[in-house]
Amino acid sequence: MLNADLHCHSNFSDGVLTPAEVARYAYEGGVKLWSLTDHDELGGQHAAHQAATALGMQYVHGVEISVTWSERTVHVVGLNVDPDCVALVDGLAETRRGRVVRAQAMAAGLANVGIADAYEGALRYVSNPDLISRTHFARYLVAAGFAPSLPAVFKRYLTEGHPGFVPHCWAPLTDAVSWIKAAGGVAVIAHPGRYRYTPPEYERLFTTFKELGGMAIEVITGSHTPQQYKEYAQVARHYGFWASRGSDFHAPKESRTALGSLPALPADLTPVWQAWL
Repeated sequence: MLNADLHCHSNFSDGVLTPAEVARYAYEGGVKLWSLTDHDELGGQHAAHQAATALGMQYVHGVEISVTWSERTVHVVGLNVDPDCVALVDGLAETRRGRVVRAQAMAAGLANVGIADAYEGALRYVSNPDLISRTHFARYLVAAGFAPSLPAVFKRYLTEGHPGFVPHCWAPLTDAVSWIKAAGGVAVIAHPGRYRYTPPEYERLFTTFKELGGMAIEVITGSHTPQQYKEYAQVARHYGFWASRGSDFHAPKESRTALGSLPALPADLTPVWQAWL
């Protein structure tokens, strides 16, 4: 199986390393096919491509789009996209709008429980203020001693029902898939095991995604347990999806899985990269 890692992040969104530094981590982890998939942002693509090529890795342009579906956030990865496609670039710009207002509302909620100046604190960890996210708040809250780790911060402050959580209306699923298709790419549902949908809601999500032209789901990902590897392999078989693989790497000390260390896809599944290799 080709050692492919098709989901990771740089400091152009909520990672901590530059695209070139992430490329180096991927290369040192034995990755042969790599994609940088920053949240709603394509600004690191050319640097990532250049770095990967210099290291001898094959590179696939990518992005992770924030989507609101059935009142919850879903992430859709676009792989093998044209990073200069106007429809995709403009769609992502629209998706990014509102992040600052949301972040200020998150800070207000945290202030209500005695955590002052969280917005300013989060900004210390942001390369692009237009892409400020919960992860940047989490890094600040850990550094400030409000929780021992990022998972603890999310559980205590930043998930639904807690003081720093503010919902946001992201791109419609229809738009996200259409932008990816316009850019010549393949739409992939990221880490499906993370979403809190009922079985009927999952069925509607997968069915709708396929009807819109979505082609793949992540089966092997740093966000899944070994049991979920099996579960979503079966989903891929049932719906006829191609299978993707990615660590969801953000930083060396934060990510659950090191770049290049994921298990192989089940042999009977069609890997998403067969579409372009």
